[in-house]
Formats: sequence, C-alpha cells, structure tokens
Amino acid sequence: MARVAFLGLGVMGFPMAGHLAANGHEVTVWNRTAAKATAWAEKHQGRAATTAAEAADGAEFVMACVGNDDDLRQVCTGPQGAFSGMTKGAIFVDHTTVSAAVTRELAQAASDFGLGFVDAPVSGGQAGAENGQLSVMCGGDVAQYAKAEPVIAAYAKICRLMGPSGAGQLTKMCNQIAIAGLVQGLSESLNFAEKAGLSIPEVVEVISQGAAGSWQMQARHQTMAENRFDFGFAVDWMRKDLNICLSTAEENGASLPVTALVDQFYKEVQQMGGGRWDTSSLIARLRR
Repeated sequence: MARVAFLGLGVMGFPMAGHLAANGHEVTVWNRTAAKATAWAEKHQGRAATTAAEAADGAEFVMACVGNDDDLRQVCTGPQGAFSGMTKGAIFVDHTTVSAAVTRELAQAASDFGLGFVDAPVSGGQAGAENGQLSVMCGGDVAQYAKAEPVIAAYAKICRLMGPSGAGQLTKMCNQIAIAGLVQGLSESLNFAEKAGLSIPEVVEVISQGAAGSWQMQARHQTMAENRFDFGFAVDWMRKDLNICLSTAEENGASLPVTALVDQFYKEVQQMGGGRWDTSSLIARLRR
C-alpha cells in the first residue's frame, strides 16, 4: 500500500480518491473548495490538506483530476503547487484531460524537480468513477508507469501505457472524437424514431443487438427520450476537450470534419442554457 495524495475532488476525483482509500492506501486530499476536501476526509477516514504542496508532502504518488491546462499548471507549479512539496522520486499522475503540449511541458518540469510524471486521462464518466470501472490511457516512462499502474488499478477497468509523454492525452482525444460523432448519430436516430411515431424503447431493444449498439445507446437512450440531462459529463467540458482535439488536428494534419460540426452543435446547446447538461443533450437541439 502507498502514501497517495489526490488533488481535485469533482464528480470524478471524489469517488476515485475514495477507491484509493478503500483499497488500503493512505490518502491525503486537496481541493480548491476546502469544504469538499473536509467532507471527503470525514467520509473516507483520510486527511484533508490546505494546499496542493501540503497534500503532496511525503506522498509516493500524487494524483490530479482538475479542470484545464491552466488549472493543471497552477496545481503543479504555482505557489504552493504539488511539485514543490513532492519528494524526489515520487510520481505525479495526471488524470485531467488537457493538451499534449502542457503534458510534455509539465513532464519536463517534473523531471527538473527529480519527479516522475505519467499522463493518465480517463474515460467512463461519473458512473465509471463511482464504480471503479474507468478506462485509463497513459503516457510516460515505462518504469514510472509500472510503479503507478498498481495504484491506478483501484479505479480502473483497463489501464494501458500508450507511449511516451503525451500519448495518453492523444489517446483521450481519439476517445472524444469517437464519442462526438456517436452521440450525434444516436441523437438523430432517436429523434427520427420520435418523428416516425415509433417506440424508442422498442427501437433500441432491436437495433442495440446489431451493429448500431453502443454503450451510449444502452446507458443514455431512456434519459434522452425523457429529455433528462442533469448528470454525467457536462457539455462545457466536452467543448473544452473537442477544442483540444481540433487544435491538435491543425498541428498534425488530421481531418476532423464531423468533430468540428458536432462542436458547433454543442455550442448551440450551450446557447440554449445547457452548458452543464450531459453530453447526450445533443438531442435537445433537434427538438426545438
């Protein structure tokens, strides 16, 4: 068992840190909103720190799941950032979805501090975090990953090293690109069924058993039919991720026409007041 710090206790981080504690690790948490850290510590018999540096002090592994590139920089290298509190040889594991560029920047900064750095974005949403069934895609040094993987296993269904630093983030971009087109296709399919006077549950029961089946269809068709989107992965965060994908595609020459189109559809959902709705809310713009 390891001494672990977890930085960032949102809808993903709170249960992920909980799985670490449940697996016997000694966990210290930190969150910008201190009340969340206190609530976590009371629930899981852990410790709450007042700064990222304090949380990281003495930890063998420091996990982070924060918001965006700037948030991650602040948590790592800002005043009272984690790197300043970590012991040489400790490993920072970043579960935030950020650009590959900031990942490589911070991996170099970690190395300058004598630390390891593994980029390890996750997929599986809030339910995956709560159930300890996340897909974790990693980039970094082979030896550092090998040390971190048994700790990550506390909340992972699958954990894989995809290549050097940044490869985990690039793989997460592949994930978001695939989801964007899939959710739009599902939204159009369900909306078409409605317009055609078909029963959505019956349609899904039939087509989900064939080539059209997907996790999104099974997990979201009912709530999409009921126009309920107050859960899951928010549109605001999906647009942040898709913008990273589109920016990276400009750099590497990849063509993402569908992703660019769906990003604009999500912009329309934001304009409808749905920035915090689940990503399955794409269907809402078809019903206007």
